[in-house]
Amino acid sequence: MKTIVAFGEIMGRISMPGYLRFAQAMPGHVDVEFAGAEANVATSLALLGAPSAFVTALPTNELADACVASLRRHGIDVRNVLRVPSGRLGLYFLEKGANQRGGNVVYDREGSSVSVTPADAYDWNAILRDAGWLHLTGITTAVSETAAEANLAAARAARRLCIPVSCDLNFRAKLWRWNPALAPRALAMEQMSRLLPEVTHLVGGREDAAEMLGIRPRTTARADDGPDPEAMLDVARQLHTRFPALQAVAIALRETRSASHHRWAGFLFETASGEFHVAPSGPDGNLAPYDITHIVDRVGGGDAFSAGLIFALNTPELRDPATALRFATASSCLAHSIEGDANLSTRAEIEMLMGGGPSGRVRR
Repeated sequence: MKTIVAFGEIMGRISMPGYLRFAQAMPGHVDVEFAGAEANVATSLALLGAPSAFVTALPTNELADACVASLRRHGIDVRNVLRVPSGRLGLYFLEKGANQRGGNVVYDREGSSVSVTPADAYDWNAILRDAGWLHLTGITTAVSETAAEANLAAARAARRLCIPVSCDLNFRAKLWRWNPALAPRALAMEQMSRLLPEVTHLVGGREDAAEMLGIRPRTTARADDGPDPEAMLDVARQLHTRFPALQAVAIALRETRSASHHRWAGFLFETASGEFHVAPSGPDGNLAPYDITHIVDRVGGGDAFSAGLIFALNTPELRDPATALRFATASSCLAHSIEGDANLSTRAEIEMLMGGGPSGRVRR
């Protein structure tokens, strides 16, 4: 397997302990780690055994030193992390939800090093010389105009080198503020319409295509919030029509019963064959979502899905699209049981869940 490269912003994640609200936890002790969507994917890939590299821009200070060291500890190649004199380490603050109270994220990332480092600072021909895959997200494009141009330059360089490019849409309503002349959704549509022609493998949540691209199911809407394979297939076909370079469209479905109880499933559309896969499925072959009744930490669940899909598509014994989707969905399900952004599940654990277990019993 060739190196899988991820590009984006890594931040300090400052979490309130347990389920405390911001006003309860601060001032006081908080939990700090380093995280970000693309770094989460790189971490998951490295822990699954894939050669993984992460590219970003960080300031030249001790906080960024600790950040790079944390990536290196997971086995991620950090040779192409730029250390620049301008900008800062971005932050985000997390308050977990519980029951009917949703979680909350506050971003503090304006002026971060990624947001001010120009596209030509990255030598993509050198960075991608030995790469077999590039992973991006819409979050980087949402951070600043400068970051958007860097994201686009990375994708174009990969396509010139015939390297597959995956992109997780990852709509963040609190971002997309860098052009005051456009509303966030209008800016997202404008910018993602520039990026997605370079993408070969698109990943998104159920609402992302609607929020960022104005693509909605043309099928009859369900009365409930349950999974609707026909609607997802229609969205995937519309995405391929608009962006014909796409080879696959993967959609993760999060059905929210409460902040603590979700149902989780995945869909994958192969554009060349027209085949459509769902996972997980029951004995009858129909969709049977994972019922996650006690969420430990939901942040990073979509990143675990992306990482699982990329890993499987680059692993011969998992490469079959239906199998790859099952691996990705099981991987993201397990990520909900782990504190922190990164999915620390092993390949053996993921494959065990794919096979119908485990039941949550202690392994002795």
